[in-house]
Amino acid sequence: MPLTLMKSVSGIRGIVGESFTPELITEIGNAFAAYVKRGKVVIGRDSRCTGEAISLNMASNLVMNGCTVIDVGIVPTPTVQVMVEELGADAGIVVSASHNPIEWNAFKLINNTGSFFNQREVNKFFKMMGKDHPSTRWNKIGTLERNVDAHDIHIKKVLDVVDVKTIRKNKFKVVLDSVNGAGSIITVKLLEKLGCTVIPLHCQLTGTFPRGAEPVVENLNDLSITVKKNDADIGFAQDPDADRLAIVDENGRPAGEEYTLTVVTDHILSNKAGSVVVNLSTTRAVEDVAAKHGVSFSRSKVGEINVVEQMRKEDALIGGEGNGGVISPEVHLGRDSLAGIGYVLDMMASRKKSISSILKDMPRYVMKKGKVKVSDQYGDDFYLWLKKSFKGNKISTKDGIRIDFTTDGSFRGGWVHLRSSNTEPVFRIIAEGRDDRQVNAIYKHFERIVLSRVSA
Repeated sequence: MPLTLMKSVSGIRGIVGESFTPELITEIGNAFAAYVKRGKVVIGRDSRCTGEAISLNMASNLVMNGCTVIDVGIVPTPTVQVMVEELGADAGIVVSASHNPIEWNAFKLINNTGSFFNQREVNKFFKMMGKDHPSTRWNKIGTLERNVDAHDIHIKKVLDVVDVKTIRKNKFKVVLDSVNGAGSIITVKLLEKLGCTVIPLHCQLTGTFPRGAEPVVENLNDLSITVKKNDADIGFAQDPDADRLAIVDENGRPAGEEYTLTVVTDHILSNKAGSVVVNLSTTRAVEDVAAKHGVSFSRSKVGEINVVEQMRKEDALIGGEGNGGVISPEVHLGRDSLAGIGYVLDMMASRKKSISSILKDMPRYVMKKGKVKVSDQYGDDFYLWLKKSFKGNKISTKDGIRIDFTTDGSFRGGWVHLRSSNTEPVFRIIAEGRDDRQVNAIYKHFERIVLSRVSA
């Protein structure tokens, strides 16, 4: 079986000890130091057991190559992004494989704006990885500094955009499931500053994950039980690097990660008009919310930086990805579970409604997500064949293929998005429909198509 190393705008990811090796870290470090012209680099990591060694290895490599390295420790990915901006750094590196399983780790690469490398930047960097770079003389090496202010700086940015006084009056009881990840400490601090009674669940930095890394419904059973047991107002779940957020209501029912961005978008647009940008895989519910408020709506390719770049072009007020990733420019241009938590509590407090009541008011669709393991990406010929096969429907091929079914038939009103993953060696199938019956029919139809191509 070939070794797996995923390289894309989502970073460089691999299985530690297989494709993610000390040799790879050296190669990346040498190239990164050259890329940033031996400038100032912020490094942070999530809590997985391999993170400390990898982070120290990378920091040492960058210092030996003449960089000033500022280590902010175990922090969410968005906190590193915030600190790159705050400190005026030339770049940042997050040591985190995000939602990937524990055996994976990765480098997420951040430019001097606090955003991830875009396609042009990452292509340039990947070319530099294949070259030799001169060593730095002993008297020209850089320095390693520690910064302990990152939590407070990030939290303040969130507090500045919500009505803290009103939230505190409600004295919400909140269960937090941080999967023992980077959000474990900082998010408890945020909630306490918002006057919440916090019931931590899986908030210990043990280096291992007690549930599946993604905050999807099937991984939130413990959170649902704990919310009901403690008569809590809401439950929040994060992924290991805390850029994604899922909600469990006061009855212990998971909302589904797609509805994090949906409710936040409705809250933001209720207070101010502005355009909305999401990716092609995000629920139609966000589009409906934008239409309700009479604002422009558009979709980008999947990947945080792709959403961010389109948000910049359109000066969007709110955006994100349906995987639980809220992007609010007034906090910073990156997916941020802490911002999502602040907005959700602000919404509950201002509307004087339970989270279940708020969710009930949202447009409702049913989504099904899955993946097929592949050894190679699908070529353009596959997407061209699908485009011809489903002509007459609304089709986008900017990222794999998305088909919105507009012609008569049982699929009408639903959609499917097929694409190769940026973060795993898989082909993703995402379908959405008006009910379970329709979405299952759409999903199974295209799963059969994809599997037939794999076997062929």
